[in-house]
Amino acid sequence: MTRTAHPPMAGGEFDRDAATRLDEAALDAAWAESGARLLRLRGGAIAVRAVGEPGAEHSAKLDLVPVVGHRDAGHLYLGRLSGDPVFAAVVAESDQPGPEPAAGWLAPFDFAWKLPEIEAEMLAVAFALAAWHQSSAFSSRDGGPTVPANGGWARHDAHGGEHFPRTDPVVIVLVEHEDRLLLGSNALWESGRFSLLAGFVEAGESAEQAVVREIEEESGVRVDDVRYVTSQPWPFPARSCWASVPASRTASTPTRCTPTPPRSRNCAGSPATSFATRPPGSACRCRCRSRAG
Repeated sequence: MTRTAHPPMAGGEFDRDAATRLDEAALDAAWAESGARLLRLRGGAIAVRAVGEPGAEHSAKLDLVPVVGHRDAGHLYLGRLSGDPVFAAVVAESDQPGPEPAAGWLAPFDFAWKLPEIEAEMLAVAFALAAWHQSSAFSSRDGGPTVPANGGWARHDAHGGEHFPRTDPVVIVLVEHEDRLLLGSNALWESGRFSLLAGFVEAGESAEQAVVREIEEESGVRVDDVRYVTSQPWPFPARSCWASVPASRTASTPTRCTPTPPRSRNCAGSPATSFATRPPGSACRCRCRSRAG
């Protein structure tokens, strides 16, 4: 697959090497390989070696350092990059392995869209696992403590129960009518910031039902003929975005979203337009730009 065929972080190029994560001896052997590397995360940021040129794709680089010491439960096994094992760990500022990264510590929204596709996928896996571990130290069944297992891809409780990373499904929707796009603006956002409408899939609800409900709740527009387009991991902290395109029918009074005038398709791809969409790496931005073309 090429970058133009899918949103960032969804290319399927990164080797997750699921077999190794299930075997403690295999994990130790991977850690001992000469090419084993560690990807460091800290406070919602990640170690970056090169941030790249403005507007240039593939020009940023994550900072991967050689592993040191012994592997422990806090080391998350991501998979293999060019055949070499890659682990991730959340590190404290006062106790971090390896030198300070050349380009510093950056939040994903600041640079991730400029990463090579395989590194963008690796970033998504690292943030998804790290966020899940941070919120899952205790069992949802009985409140007892849990411990990491399977190279960070599971947690076990004292009764032998297994807990796995959770992903919250979200629909993000491009509504088009007479060559115009329906965008929304949250009252808490800065002036001039807009997005496609989106929302979580509720319990017992299909993705298509969520599209119809969310669009009417947020904008007052009733839609049908929902067509799935693509999906994208959005692990900030634990979402999977499913992009859809419906047909609009009628409009009523919006209940949750700040009303905004419809925008022409071309304005989404024009740098001269005085409004902002989500970061370039988001499914929202990708869909707006593809429709603008």
